[in-house]
Formats: sequence, C-alpha cells, structure tokens
Amino acid sequence: MKWLEDMPLKRKVTFVILVTCSTALLLACGVLAAFQMADFRRTIVRDMTVLGDVTAKNTRAALAFHDDRAAAETLLALQSEPNVIAACLYDEEGRRFATYIRSGESVQFPDQAGEDGVRFEGDRLVFFRPVMLNTRRLGTLFIHADSGELRERLLRIAGIAVLVLLGSCAVAFLVSARLQRPISQPIFGLAETVQSIAERKDYSTRVPSGGGYEIGKLTQAFNHLLSSIEERDRALSAANEDLRQEISERQAAELRVQSQLARLEMLHRITRAIGERQDLRSIFQIVIRTLEERLPVDFCCVALYSPAANTLTVTSVGIRSEALATELALTEQSVIPIDQNGLNRCVQGELVYEPNIEKSDFPFPKRLYRGGLRAFVAAPLLVESQVFGVLIAARHPAESFSSGECEFLRQLSEHVALAAHQAQIYTALQQAYDDLRQTQQAVMQQERLRALGQMASGIAHDINNAISPVALYTESLLETEPNLSARARDYLATIQHAIEDVSQTVARMREFYRQREPQLALAPVRINPLIKQVLDLSQARWSDMPQQRGVVINVATDLAPDAPAIFGVESEIREALVNLVFNAVDAMPEGGTLTLRTRVLIPSPNTPAVVRVEVSDTGIGMDEETRRRCLEPFFTTKGERGTGLGLAMVYGIAQRHGAEVEIESAPGKGTTVTLSFPVAQEHTETPSKESKALIIRKSLRILVIDDDPLLIKSLRDTLEIDGHRVTTATDGRTGVAAFHEGQSRNQIFDAVITDLGMPGMDGRQVAASIKQAAPGCPVILLTGWGRRLVAEGDVPACVDCVLSKPPKLRDLREALAQCVPHSAVS
Repeated sequence: MKWLEDMPLKRKVTFVILVTCSTALLLACGVLAAFQMADFRRTIVRDMTVLGDVTAKNTRAALAFHDDRAAAETLLALQSEPNVIAACLYDEEGRRFATYIRSGESVQFPDQAGEDGVRFEGDRLVFFRPVMLNTRRLGTLFIHADSGELRERLLRIAGIAVLVLLGSCAVAFLVSARLQRPISQPIFGLAETVQSIAERKDYSTRVPSGGGYEIGKLTQAFNHLLSSIEERDRALSAANEDLRQEISERQAAELRVQSQLARLEMLHRITRAIGERQDLRSIFQIVIRTLEERLPVDFCCVALYSPAANTLTVTSVGIRSEALATELALTEQSVIPIDQNGLNRCVQGELVYEPNIEKSDFPFPKRLYRGGLRAFVAAPLLVESQVFGVLIAARHPAESFSSGECEFLRQLSEHVALAAHQAQIYTALQQAYDDLRQTQQAVMQQERLRALGQMASGIAHDINNAISPVALYTESLLETEPNLSARARDYLATIQHAIEDVSQTVARMREFYRQREPQLALAPVRINPLIKQVLDLSQARWSDMPQQRGVVINVATDLAPDAPAIFGVESEIREALVNLVFNAVDAMPEGGTLTLRTRVLIPSPNTPAVVRVEVSDTGIGMDEETRRRCLEPFFTTKGERGTGLGLAMVYGIAQRHGAEVEIESAPGKGTTVTLSFPVAQEHTETPSKESKALIIRKSLRILVIDDDPLLIKSLRDTLEIDGHRVTTATDGRTGVAAFHEGQSRNQIFDAVITDLGMPGMDGRQVAASIKQAAPGCPVILLTGWGRRLVAEGDVPACVDCVLSKPPKLRDLREALAQCVPHSAVS
C-alpha cells in the first residue's frame, strides 16, 4: 500500500482509526441486513402458504362445478395482498382455468402446472399449491409474489447504517485528533530536527526529550548520534579543507602542464606543417590560421622587415582577421613605419609584449586600440641574427597573454624563421634549377635541330639535283613555246609552282636550328586566304581518304574579318599549316571536327598586335609527357607511319618568323595548336622596278661540269636554246681536262658552270684549277648547297657567282651577264 506509506503520520493515525471504526459498523450493519432478509423470507413464505390454503379452499367449489367465473372472482380477492403479483388456477388436467394479474404488471404463466412447493426466483416468490376435495385433487393453485417490502426494509436499514456510520466517523475523528498527539508530536519534532540538520548541516541541533518508553529512548539515541556526527563533521571539514586546498594546487599545476603540453603539441604540428611547405605565403598562412583557431587570438599577421626603408610590409593576414585588418588598414601589402616603440625593439631582435595599450602614444598601438584590441605580442623572425620579419598577435582584453603564451610565441617565431629561411633557399635553388633545366632543354633542342639540319642538308642536295631538270625544262617551255594551249600552260605553271615549293622545302630542311636569315625575302601575307589554300591543298587528306574508310571529318573555319597581314614567306607558312592539318586528321581516326580559326589580339600601348592561327581537332589528344616532347625531332606517336619531323618543321618555321607556338591538349579532349605571328608593321617601301628578261646577244662558249647526267642534259638544252655552245663533263677531272684542251686548241671558254660535290675532284678544286689556268675566266658554282654557302659566308675564293639548285633560267642568265664581260644584254 504505497499510498498509505506516503501519507503523513498524523493523517495516517487518524485514517487508521476511522477505517477501523467504519469497518466495525459496516460489519454490524451487514449482519443486521442478513438477519432481516432471512426473517422476511420466512415470514413471507408462511403468509403466502396460509393465503394459498385459504384461496385453494375457496376455489374447490368452482373447480368441482367447472365455474371459471366464480374461480376468477375468488382469485380477484388477492388484489388486497400487496405482495401478490399474479395467480393462476389449473384444473385437474393441468390446464389454466382462471387467472389474476395485478394492474400494471406483465406475467408469463406456465403452460402446465408445476410441481408442488415454494421457491424464490430472484426477488420474487413462486409456489404451486394443490386444491383438494377430501382425497381428490381438483387442481393446482399458482401464486407469484413480490419481495418489494424486503427492499424497502433493507433501504431503511441502509439509511440508518449510513447515518450511524457518518456520525460515528465524525466522533471518532474528533476523538482521534485529540488522542494521537502524544504519539505524533515527538515524531514530528524528530522529523523537523532531521530536516533542519539536512538543510543547514548544523549538527549542534538537538531533539527535545519525548518522555519515557520508546519515544524517549528514540530521542535520546538520536541526540547521541548527532553528537557523534558533529564531532566527525568538524574533523571531516578540516580534512576536507586541507584536501580542497591540495586539489586546487594540483589542478592549477595540472592546468599549467596541460596548457604547456597543448602549446608544445601545437608547436609540433605547426613545425611539421610548415616543414612540408616550400613557399613563404603558405608557411605564414598555416602559422596564422593555427594561432587564430587554437591559441586563440583575435588578430594575427606577419610583416616582412625592410632595413633600408626601416618599415614593415604586411605579407599575410589570417582569414578571421581580415575584417579587422581592413578596419585597421593592415591588409596585405600595407606598410607599417617603425617608430620608437615596441616595434623598434622587435626589429632589433627582442620579443615585445604590451599588456595594455590603452594609454600608449605611439601610432601602431593606437591603430590596434582603434580596432578594440588592448594587448599584443610582437615576435621577431630572426635568421643568422638578422630580423627579416615580425609575427604580430593581438587580443581584445587587456593583459590577456600569459607568460607561457609569450614564451610559446617566441619559440614559434624561431621555428617559423628557420622554415621561412629554408623556403627562401629552396625557392632560389628551384629557380636556379628551373633556369638550368630550361637552358639545358633549349641547348638539347638546338643540338637536335642542328644535327637534323646537317643531315637534312645532304638530303636537300640530292633532291635539288633531282628536280633541277624539271625546273629548267618547265621554265624553258613556258618561255619559248608560245603555241602551248591554255591547259598545258596552266599545267606547266602548276608544276613550276610545285617545284618552287619543293625547293623552298628542301632549303628549309637544314634550317631547323637556324634563325631566319636577314636576306630571306619576306612579304606581307594575308592569313585568311592562305587558310583557304591550305584546306584546298589538304582536301584529299581530310575528305577523300577518310571517306574511303567510312569516316567523316567535318571542317569548320572561324576567320577574323579584316585580319591584318603578317610578314613572312607564304610557302613556309602554308607548309606549316598543312602539317598541322595532317596531324589533326591523324589524331581523329574515328572522325571528328577540324577547326581553323584566326584571331587578332588588340595590342596594349606597349605590345604589338598579334595574329593567332589556331588548328583544333576533337581527336584522341595527348598526355602531358607527349605534349612536352612533341616538338622534338624524330619524336612520334604514330609508330612506323610517322617520321617525327612534322611539328619540328612547324617549330622551325615559327622560330624563323618570330612566332610563338602554343599547344593545348588533354587525353580524349582533342588538341589545339596556336601560332602567334606579329602583325606586319606599316611602312613605306620603294617599289622595285620589274627587271626585264635578260637576253645575251653574244653566243658564249660554256663548259658545264656536273656528275648528274640529267642535269647536264637539261642545262645544255636550255643554254643551246639561248644560242650558246655547250661542252659538258661528268666529273671534275674530265672538266678541267676539257678546259685545258680547249685552250690548247685556242677554243677559249667564256664561262665555266660547275657543281660543288663531285667524286674525285670537287667544285672548289675545279674552280682553283680553272682560275690558275685562266684567271679571267668566270666560274659559276651551281650547287644544292648554294644558299647555305652564301648564308654562312663559305663561298670558295675562286668562284665568281653561286647559284642554288634547282636553277632558274632568269638567275642563270643574270649570272652569265654579270660574270661574262662585254656580253650584250637587254
């Protein structure tokens, strides 16, 4: 009974008394009610039995004579009995003979007479009584009686019991309230004392004596217990005070140790982090960010010291300090003058701590004070006893930096200074290494190109020899055959143009490593029409050949309108762009889009205008290693299909034109190669007069020496068409012998045309022999190395004129006209 245990003692005693009295009274009332019920039942059974016997006697005559009317009147006499609800008379066969039902009642009579006897059905009495005449049974009487009187009697008894119970409880409450005090008062006093002691912790309080017997013994024992507790409490309080003092000291020491360990751990983390950085800014940012988050500070920055200007320049400001730095005008690159305050001592190598700058008269503390800062520390960054910077940390409260934090900042500044010095050394070494590597790469590139150019020079010589007859015959046909059809003349002009491009190409094969020669003829080149020519020339490569494989390459142009002209050699630029188109097509084996684009960069006042030509593809692209090496000669990613010379030639052409080459590429994202040409500067040139074709009126006797039979034949044919007499020799010794034989026969040669590279005796030896025999005889050197000899100043001393292969009739005639004296020209 939890609720009874939680009830106050006084109320609990009263409640027990009331419950006890009420229980006794209720029990007595219950016994009385049971007796009344039993007595009522005996009485009603007796009365109903007498009434049934009387009624049975009165109905015998009616049953005997079967007079149901008389029987009903007899039964009607029962309405004077308040307890009778209904009655029924059954004949001797058990059928209903006459009935009676009290007004307002509803009764269901049995269909047949039941067994004789009395029984209670709920609160009603039912009985069957025989109707006898002597020994003959005439019928059965059924009576249904109500026990309403019993209910009324019980209700009266219950009302009396309730009144008696309430009165008894009231009297018991008044009596118990008076009699329970000797029991509850000592206990209440004990409880109040205990509560007072619990609240005030005053063990000197005592409980008043509660008399003898149990209560008195209880209060005495409790007071004795309080005395013992009081003594122990005094001893415990003293020990507790000593223990509290010791704990406080240990906690303070532990807090100092933890703070020191935390700062050491922070110093270790900062040192490890800045040790992994190699640039000053990242080092300073790590230090500042860590101080802002973990020390913490309200403002932090690093400034570099300039001894010459005696100023500090803010280099790094923390992220959390940016707003305050803007307010204080201490953003990055801000200059702080050094005055005779703490900063002056700091740049001399001292750690400066200003606990309260509220009353400082110096500019820098005043600036910090305007931002709400009251205390700051300035730690010098020293390397080899020289201050190169200052670490500044500040907080809003005054005197907010402890000695341990100041020492931590001093130690941190030493590590930061060392890391910054190492970063400066590393940066210098990295720059030196990068310069050395770039120089090495440039030297290696030039050496590769030089070797390629020297090797290509020999190839160019052979190609020039091979195309020389074609060039001579083509030019001769165009000049001497006026009856050629327009188509034939057009074909020959195309062949001549192709030969000139081949000649220019082989001339450039040795120029990978050379800058553009000053005498190289440059002319204004319109880049947009040139791009259209490039697409026409390369159409077979980007259209016809891919379509044979079922591949489609879309070509798009995006040309800047009115793009200015550039100075250059049109054939070289055309060849470079064709090479780039070929490379783009090769990079799109599955098809794609080839885009040629021109752009004009608007120059700044100090920068010349630039025309950018971009060749872009959507092909496989290149990784960084391939992109870096793609300009190297003989480097190719095409396997046996590639020579590795295409982009190297493009690079050489760009170098000779003062253009820049840029390559952007990524695997799977295509490649864009950009050539940036300087725009041709506007200037006025004196128009050169077109010289007329030279015709030598005098028939000359000419000796031609060359080891190529086809070239000898083509030279002899073209010179004989001009009316000259030509003698040929297929090597140097034979040629010199023919020259001496002509002199012996008084058939003096007017000029000698000789090749340079021949077996047995080369062109230099031939020229020397001719000059030795006839100093006045002009010697013309016709060689595939002609341009190189002229460019390098390596023309043999005994040679009067140098012509390059393939020769042009105009150049050949001019050389004869200049070298042969008294020759008539027009």
